[in-house]
Amino acid sequence: MNNLPGKFPVSKTVTILLIAILVYSGFTFFPNNILSWDVFGYYLYLPLTFIYHDLGINNDIIIHEILDKYHNSATFYQAIKLPEGNWVMKYSMGMSILYSPFFFIGHLYAKVSGHPADGFSLPYQYAIFIGGQVFTVTGIIALRKVLIQFFNDKITAIIVTIIVLGTNYFYHSSFHGQNAMSHNFLFTTYASIIWLTILWHRSQKLRYIIILGIVCGLTILSRPSEIVCLAIPLFWGVWNKETVIKKFNLLVRQKKQVILFLLTLLIIGSFQFVYWKIYTGKFLYNSYGANAGEGFEFLHPYTLKALFSFRKGWLIYTPVMIFSILGFAVLYRKNREIFFPLLIYFITNLYIVSSWSCWWYAQSFGQRALIQSYPVMAISLGYFLVYLKNKKRNFQIAIYFVLFAFTVLNLFQTRQFIHGIIDADRMTKDYYFKVFGKTHTIEENKKLLLIKRSFDGKETFSNEAGYVRKLLQKREFEDLQTKTSTRFALSGKKSVLLDSLTIYSPVVEASYREITDQDHAWIRASVYIYLTSDTKTNPFSLVIHFEHNGYAYKYKAFDSEKMNLKLNEWNRVCFDYLTPEVRRKTDNLKVYIWYRGKEVLFVDDLQVEIFEPTY
Repeated sequence: MNNLPGKFPVSKTVTILLIAILVYSGFTFFPNNILSWDVFGYYLYLPLTFIYHDLGINNDIIIHEILDKYHNSATFYQAIKLPEGNWVMKYSMGMSILYSPFFFIGHLYAKVSGHPADGFSLPYQYAIFIGGQVFTVTGIIALRKVLIQFFNDKITAIIVTIIVLGTNYFYHSSFHGQNAMSHNFLFTTYASIIWLTILWHRSQKLRYIIILGIVCGLTILSRPSEIVCLAIPLFWGVWNKETVIKKFNLLVRQKKQVILFLLTLLIIGSFQFVYWKIYTGKFLYNSYGANAGEGFEFLHPYTLKALFSFRKGWLIYTPVMIFSILGFAVLYRKNREIFFPLLIYFITNLYIVSSWSCWWYAQSFGQRALIQSYPVMAISLGYFLVYLKNKKRNFQIAIYFVLFAFTVLNLFQTRQFIHGIIDADRMTKDYYFKVFGKTHTIEENKKLLLIKRSFDGKETFSNEAGYVRKLLQKREFEDLQTKTSTRFALSGKKSVLLDSLTIYSPVVEASYREITDQDHAWIRASVYIYLTSDTKTNPFSLVIHFEHNGYAYKYKAFDSEKMNLKLNEWNRVCFDYLTPEVRRKTDNLKVYIWYRGKEVLFVDDLQVEIFEPTY
């Protein structure tokens, strides 16, 4: 690799320095509670299985006690309650398996040290944090091992430096308060998958394909969409008809090893299938299906937004990856043996990542869901640097200056993100340029951000002056032919009559596109209710939600128990609702009364108003 005999490789020195920076940064910014938010959901399998012995969460008081004590999450969104009363985890169990060695160490230490052996006290938090550091160190070492197979020592050192310091991997593997998130763990598994794929194709040794099966299995079990990782070993060495035949013959010749690989995947995957079967009655269960507002939009991917949006565009916040994408053209010319598996992986993975309805992936710096693809992108970046070697010196200097500038920009914007200058999920183009290159911001600038949304579901419309008010629809129910009454009417001659047979009022309905062309709007629903009986035994709710493909999401209900109502007279009920981040602008708003009593209830003048922001 162009190294002098006995000389310590530059890439090793650089790798050691980068690891030291990452580990130091991680300990310097040690999180208040690493076992929180999504990590809480990834990790929960372990304490529920080995401490509380209640994986189905039949006694959810345990969860509430943990949340009250450790404040892991504003709401328990990490699991879904089933009709039978038990809960099922939203996330698959792969990350728990990756955490497990460190969990058991933390559990043992908690018992001998006198700390609460409850799965969440400091020994567990430190253990999982150290586990994240171990995976980070392993990932960088594995990445270097991969790169040195294709590039000389100098180029390898440059690539590792750019990947660590020039991308959002730097933030999410060190500064991020939860380096236990899946992304830096999967960065390591992907680097390992490539390394093991190289080793097996060279030697066809049994141990390499077994370990490869284990790593692929745990990667997929951590995030099922990572099944795309199988494209790397499957298409490795394939680029034309002859190599397809050659690869097929290799797999047939090593069919026993291939079967063992597939069995390894199946055994690891069976852990999840058995869990779903026990707690849901099905071997396959869509744990995201309970929320129609969250899911894949394969027919309408958000690829351009995922790449170029100032909210969370990959190439906006990690621009150095432009050169990695360009490197695929060089890779095609220089090394077709690996071009197709890496390109197939990259395109498929980008499509899957950008098809997720929450394409900005919540509280993160840049596109965190693409971090695990960086070992693949590091190779194509390396081939772009190989391309530079034969270019004129001035051109080389210019490109390396841009690479350096993008790396410095990433470090600076990482600092901005840490200090809250770059917002975690509310960025806009206007705000981005307002704070570009700045070390501080002011409240006036923050008006340019997207609206701040609540994590706990509590919403208060407190800035009515900044909105334009318009009437969407008013239903006086005079045109209805059935289930109306002339006994009581607020306006006109009729009102809607609800009873045990008719439990829903007529619906006010409109698509998001009809409501607003802005990123959000406030909706104010009001209705008049005439009570003839106590709401304790005859409750009702004013309901607002959006609907996607016939399924409700962001469901809000203002319940009669919380209203100050009077019997035998008309009561005005009013409720404010912030529009969600809709999956499609064709999704429908629905507003109606839901009655759950046996006596009669009269409803009139259901009205919906829209408040659009003035910017």
